Amino acid sequence: MSPAPDTPGAPAAPAAPTAAPAAPTAAPVDDVATNASDVRGEDAFDVERVAAWLREHAHPDADTSGLDATPEVKQFTGGASNLTYLLRYPTRDLILRRPPAGTKAKGAHDMRREHDIQRALAPVFPAVAPMIAFCDDAGVIGSDFYVMERLDGIILRKNIPAELGLGEAEVRALCTAAIDQLVALHSIDVAGTELERFGKGEGYVKRQVDGWSARYRKARTHGVRHGTGSFEKVMAWLDEHQPHDVGNCLIHNDFRFDNLVLAHDDPTRVIGVLDWEMATLGDPLMDLGGALAYWVQADDDRIMRGSRRQPTHAPGMLTRDEVWQYYAHASGRAISPKDQLFYEIFGLFRLAVIAQQIYYRYANGQTSNPAFKQFRGMVIYLEWRCRRLMRRAGRLS
Repeated sequence: MSPAPDTPGAPAAPAAPTAAPAAPTAAPVDDVATNASDVRGEDAFDVERVAAWLREHAHPDADTSGLDATPEVKQFTGGASNLTYLLRYPTRDLILRRPPAGTKAKGAHDMRREHDIQRALAPVFPAVAPMIAFCDDAGVIGSDFYVMERLDGIILRKNIPAELGLGEAEVRALCTAAIDQLVALHSIDVAGTELERFGKGEGYVKRQVDGWSARYRKARTHGVRHGTGSFEKVMAWLDEHQPHDVGNCLIHNDFRFDNLVLAHDDPTRVIGVLDWEMATLGDPLMDLGGALAYWVQADDDRIMRGSRRQPTHAPGMLTRDEVWQYYAHASGRAISPKDQLFYEIFGLFRLAVIAQQIYYRYANGQTSNPAFKQFRGMVIYLEWRCRRLMRRAGRLS
């Protein structure tokens, strides 16, 4: 049996390349509820029961002001993995996270792990939300969940809102500030901290290649078992060309602009990093390669541009190659062109696995979200991109 991946969850896959609903357009930056809507029936829970539980079980060091009321609850519409809700109390907003319904990869959607990583990270990395409580009593809402503070700031979606007034120089400053956050995360000394327990030691790259390959094969559906969409040549190439780990540090594994919170008074400043479901100890370049799988630049092909969910195409944003160069300089790590291609190919493959797992849930009736029907097309397109990069890597050999 192939080893399980170190990172047990699954971040949101991009919009499908064709026919999928468009990603959310820019919204008013001062309205957190713009991207939240009424809770879907299949995802609803007893709000009063949660409110009562929270009043009794908040962490001793948590801010419990305003919890005597019953919140209004909305569901965030973005993402395709863990479910995220806005708990809007009269005097404050909180966020509740819980796993989705349906079959999940072994170890996936571990709410305790996601909660504990952020709680342990807070003393050494201030850009995380304070944790309010964790619940492992399935009698409350039918699953584990945790509640955290809402970080008050701007979250970018597909485009940069015009009202932010960011010119090309400011956009570049925002882009480099985001990469600097990733460098800072990778620079944390986890020795002797609670964070040490979230890793499995050396061999991270191999575990990822083996584990995600096993997950893809398990999630295959009719139409992607053989030939186009099988990823067999890609998986064989990754197995043959994998480099040794370049480090073992805390990595986020879903680092995107829509997981960053920006300051209201300076949108080029990152004040928070969200969605730690995939965080673990591992190779930092695998983290960067995964982030760049979502990085759509202005000169990409039509299908890639159609999948864009973050404003990485905007004038001032770095290209993927420039991101590698900036990260290498800021972190002091030497990254060869050949190794860069490995990390990019793996990032795209991992994204294809995520999309296929979500499509598998849709195809087997485990979720009714119609947007997921289009994910099969994205899987096939990502295989084509991987094989194109493999040919480029071959020319470097």
